[in-house]
Amino acid sequence: MVLLIKGIDYHGDTETQRNFKPVKPCMLTRDQAGAAFAKIRKYSTADEVEALFYGGKSALTRFANNTIHQNVAEENYGVSVRTVFGGRTARASTNKLDDESLKRVVQASESIARVQHPDPDLLPAPESREARGDSQSTQAIPSRYFEQTAAVTPEQRAQGVAKIVGVAQRHKLTAAGIFSSSEAVEGIFNSRGLSDWHTQTSAEISVTMLAGDSSGWQKSNSPNVAHLDAVALGDIAARKALESARPREIAAGKYTVILEPAAVLDIVGFMFFDFGGLAILDQRSFLNNRVGTELFGKNINITDDVAHPLQSGAPFDGEGVRRQRVQLVENGNVKRLVYARATAEKMKKAEYGDKVGPIAPTGHGFPIPNEMGEAPMNIVFSAPQDPKAVEQMIASTERGVLVTRLWYIREVDPYEKILTGMTRDGTFYLENGKVQYGVRNFRFNESLIHMLASVEEMGTPVRASGEESFDMVVPAMKVREFNFTEVTKF
Repeated sequence: MVLLIKGIDYHGDTETQRNFKPVKPCMLTRDQAGAAFAKIRKYSTADEVEALFYGGKSALTRFANNTIHQNVAEENYGVSVRTVFGGRTARASTNKLDDESLKRVVQASESIARVQHPDPDLLPAPESREARGDSQSTQAIPSRYFEQTAAVTPEQRAQGVAKIVGVAQRHKLTAAGIFSSSEAVEGIFNSRGLSDWHTQTSAEISVTMLAGDSSGWQKSNSPNVAHLDAVALGDIAARKALESARPREIAAGKYTVILEPAAVLDIVGFMFFDFGGLAILDQRSFLNNRVGTELFGKNINITDDVAHPLQSGAPFDGEGVRRQRVQLVENGNVKRLVYARATAEKMKKAEYGDKVGPIAPTGHGFPIPNEMGEAPMNIVFSAPQDPKAVEQMIASTERGVLVTRLWYIREVDPYEKILTGMTRDGTFYLENGKVQYGVRNFRFNESLIHMLASVEEMGTPVRASGEESFDMVVPAMKVREFNFTEVTKF
């Protein structure tokens, strides 16, 4: 087995490996960023200046055909500087933090800002007190930095891959996937005294098991590598590949469908950018004229909650405003939107400002300038009163389909939120409360509004990872009349 560590060919049985002691460089610290920002302020002649610091270290071990074929590592830090002159603003970035580079990035930002048209909606950068908001509506988040995740070595990732490959070989399958680990920083400083900083680690394993005419998949991500079980992930992926072998073709149509959490995440993720206030103002949200209505089933409750123990990410937004916990949907009723500071001011003056619920900055804005405004990025589905395991959902299903994951999802009708996509990596026919056999994959055309109004049962929400959307805390769902339109040939 050959590993590549920052450009060094690294063979598992050599004296080089036994004696190799990688030196762990220090991450960019808050104090170092603060010192860099002091220089940025000194170099700037703007009315206001803001700096976003970002970066960290990441490493990834990739495998295919039961063999590691790539190991890469990267460390990079950058700063994005925004300057303001009388309502004109612009941003420039660099990944060099020496004095001359900081001077050049400030000059670039100022040169661009001076030739912009004034933005009448641009607000002064928030002061620290404004950014922290109401202490009752913001929450302290648990630590998301774990030393054991930061300390993961190429050897440890290789050992995890070896366990997955062992599962594949026992079942005469072929494994492919990744095992990655990282540590990251994110910080913001502005000339009105605001400063905030966040550090976080992350580890992720994705496994695909391939058989002759079937496949299985499983993925998990967590700030704490101890929460990842390579063998368990490999076992689940292998079982799906084996049980879906020799897939049969069944007719397209409307079925009771059991969606595993990854499938739920990837399809519902397409609706949350519509929960931003600017999407309403721009008339591009499916929630236009629907806020305050019972749009989904009464068993659907959704919050945006950065402090949830299964969530991740920084507790502040792109302007440094602290993220608040927001009840987006309550008993199927769309209750609230999320807002950046400027969007909230615009919404208060809009003709339908009295029809969208409470209006106030919620700490969900993206770095200025941007065209998206804001979005909830820490989605948490509440647990149902009587959660059911997937096995219980199967047992209560007379005839239906079990879906592992969805992919290649695209929007067909933005207002009715009709999406199209396909199943993959383990799709099964259910009858008389049991899994009968694997089936060929389907293409679906389904409205998220209809889907979330048709949920019969749900599981306990878990932190889920997919490929089409960001990580969320979501349950498995049993949905009636899910619309499959075509059968694929694989």
